[in-house]
Amino acid sequence: MLEMPSGLSEFTIYFLIFASMVTSFITSAFGIGGGAVLIGLLALKLPPFALLPIHGIVQIGSNFGRTIIFLKEIKKDVLIPFSIGTILGSSLGGTFFIQIEPWVLQLVVATFILWSVFGKIPAIGATHVIFGGMFSGFFTMFFGASGTLVAGMVKTMKLQPTNHLATHSALMTIQHLTKVIIFGFVGFAYSEYFLLITAMITSGFIGTIIGKKILVKFGQKYFKLVLNSILTLIAINLTWNALTMSGYLNIV
Repeated sequence: MLEMPSGLSEFTIYFLIFASMVTSFITSAFGIGGGAVLIGLLALKLPPFALLPIHGIVQIGSNFGRTIIFLKEIKKDVLIPFSIGTILGSSLGGTFFIQIEPWVLQLVVATFILWSVFGKIPAIGATHVIFGGMFSGFFTMFFGASGTLVAGMVKTMKLQPTNHLATHSALMTIQHLTKVIIFGFVGFAYSEYFLLITAMITSGFIGTIIGKKILVKFGQKYFKLVLNSILTLIAINLTWNALTMSGYLNIV
């Protein structure tokens, strides 16, 4: 537990630690995007079987850090219904993930994100939050970075920048924790990566603190524009990936 994973080079270890700090800064400063960037970077360096479990546990540290820092700003009435939905969705996803075409999920999520940016989704009540937790919890067992989906849901609550970030971070802490526990039950050994995970969580917390200063100072000026822009770009990327994976682009 007190050694770095033997299969990773020294450069890779420093790269992953730095990546955790930068991506935590991105999420803390701009409200979204860090988790999706991090899973892409992890995919370059980690073996496939370790990708989602390591991403999940590092994101617990990153999101929990933001949750503590912004604790008073959380919209607390959504926590319990979201937790219930996440447990149900993640459990279902962990059971059936090999039977679902990944491109279908990507396309559905991209559509939802674009709807949240350009459409008029009604304010989400407790019942809808449960379904939001179920869908995003199911999704996270396939692709790991469900932050964009949850951010689209939180966006409809029309919160101030700090309240949005605080609520989103709390919900993502719940979701990643659920995912990590499920991966533990199916046999992933976290102990081999303990030291690397600890270093990445620590650097991520540093990135969060720096990002908070940017959000608090400039959040009202750029938050909505940056959030919508990032959501739109992610949705376009998801749509492109879905069409590529489905083979549709090869047909046309």
